[in-house]
Amino acid sequence: MAKILPLLLMLLGLAGGVGAGFLLRPDPPEEVVAEDAPPPQTELAPSVVYQLGGQFLVPLVEDGRVASLVIVELALQVDETAQATLAAKEPLLRDRLLQILFDHANIGGFEGLFTSNNNMTLLRRALLEGAGQVLEGDVVQEVLITNILRNGA
Repeated sequence: MAKILPLLLMLLGLAGGVGAGFLLRPDPPEEVVAEDAPPPQTELAPSVVYQLGGQFLVPLVEDGRVASLVIVELALQVDETAQATLAAKEPLLRDRLLQILFDHANIGGFEGLFTSNNNMTLLRRALLEGAGQVLEGDVVQEVLITNILRNGA
């Protein structure tokens, strides 16, 4: 009995502590909503994939001559309300994206393991930034590289 009494007292103390914690817990905080605040958005704006017409041809130059060629096809995930704007600005957009692809080639981005995850992430990020500059705003949600091929050496 002498050994059971301390164990019983410990269990009684533990039960009392749990009960007190349960009874004295603070109330959950109330959500504060400003009266003029817009309702929280639960859905993203509907988007569509806009396939850019044609291919982007990027020459890879070594020792002053074209050693190989990279062929890239791109598509853009855009807000569906922006398709008319996108179609009207496609020539400007193609020019900007092609310049980014040339810059990527000039820094060696299409050499070696050019399709590595890190390399493709950097390229997509640069293309997304360029598309955002031409289309002004968050019209383009993502740049999709739908096809890429390097021929030659």
